[in-house]
Amino acid sequence: MHKTIVINAVGLTESLLSAATPRLTAFARAGKLMHIGPVTPAVTCSVQATYLTGTWPDEHGIVGNGWYDRDDCEIKFWKQANKLVQGSKIWDRAKALDPRFTCANHFWWFNMYSSADFTVTPRPMYPADGRKLPDCYTHPASLREELQSALGQFPLFKFWGPATDIGATQWIADAAVHIDRKHNPTLTLIYLPHLDYCLQRVGPAGDIKKDLADLDRICGHLIDHYTQQQARIIVLSEYGIVPVNQPVHLNRVLRQNGLLTMRVEQNRELLDAGASAAFAVADHQVAHIYLNDPLRIGEVRQLIESTPGVARVAGAVEKTALHLDHPRAGELVALAEPHTFFTYYYWLDDARMPDFARTVDIHRKPGYDPAELFLDPALRFPKLKIARTLLKRKLGMRSLLEVIPANADQIRGSHGLPMEPSPTGPMLISNQPRLLNDVDHPAAFIAAPQVHDCILRHLLDNV
Repeated sequence: MHKTIVINAVGLTESLLSAATPRLTAFARAGKLMHIGPVTPAVTCSVQATYLTGTWPDEHGIVGNGWYDRDDCEIKFWKQANKLVQGSKIWDRAKALDPRFTCANHFWWFNMYSSADFTVTPRPMYPADGRKLPDCYTHPASLREELQSALGQFPLFKFWGPATDIGATQWIADAAVHIDRKHNPTLTLIYLPHLDYCLQRVGPAGDIKKDLADLDRICGHLIDHYTQQQARIIVLSEYGIVPVNQPVHLNRVLRQNGLLTMRVEQNRELLDAGASAAFAVADHQVAHIYLNDPLRIGEVRQLIESTPGVARVAGAVEKTALHLDHPRAGELVALAEPHTFFTYYYWLDDARMPDFARTVDIHRKPGYDPAELFLDPALRFPKLKIARTLLKRKLGMRSLLEVIPANADQIRGSHGLPMEPSPTGPMLISNQPRLLNDVDHPAAFIAAPQVHDCILRHLLDNV
């Protein structure tokens, strides 16, 4: 098999290749660029599972970055067990063809307990005193200490949250090179998230020249390293970011119409999904609407369709067309207008918002919260508040790090809607142009599940 590298530069599109990205622009010109057809929802977990299995969400079951677990009546986001992805992955198929094949998976999601040979993924430590400490999970387990001894502790708070910057992306790239030099895997998958977060903050029309240049520098280093190994190199992305200016609060609409149930704990409200007639699981520009009372589906559909900022609602028939007809999906799926996005917010009085609302807490929140990328502008001295809170925790006292806004008004970029293949959508670039010439679609277009076949072709083709 041929050594193959897949660099997933999230949010990168052909339209962003510019003077700020000389290495990526040159790579595209020397190779071949194809646009990628849409996945619904166009979010990280769903798209990556599609690429790795060669199937749609209605087969692999990853209907979003999170969904409602009907068995334990809980909304769960950002789970990591690989078994949640239904069906075999590309490394399984490659290993069946050649037992000598090995795969290194760097931060692609659902990376825990997979059959890949080398895996690295974020995994914070949560001591009983309430702290969250940066860490990562690896297979083999010895890689954890090896990587963090060589590269420093994985910078979790630069991977996600208001302190997010290029540091986490640099660490991931360095880890990939470290493992390649030591183990020389046949297939290496590398996830570079930096541009995605910048674009959500400022939008595609914002000033991201430095961010593009930083990403380009890291990609250039990876391209140089793997070119020396005579590897076949693919650079791809999952989706394009669109400009947005309006959050839409579907759960508040459902609550105001008597469909949502609250549980009050210490005078704060928690969404009680199992007791609610209907509720929304927001995920960027797509929201799954789950109903515990199926007799009210017509009422709920009409209510959501009439909500300003909602473009359309998919029921059973429409979900089939979107490849979302899976038991994990909501009975209804709401799609936002291009300039809007959905929040998880359900409280009507800020005095009763849950205690996690103004913290970075991706697992406790019943939906995606892009506001976690910002410090609350109402705080006069946010760094001082952070320092005081961390000191209290170090002294053994529990203290909430309430530093993010309880609204999403600052968000200027989002994604999730199915986009027609275009220069502003996801793309794939290969340094092996001839391996992209025999796809079933026109020269500039590859369907998302075909990315799997494309990677496999790079591994296997002997011409």
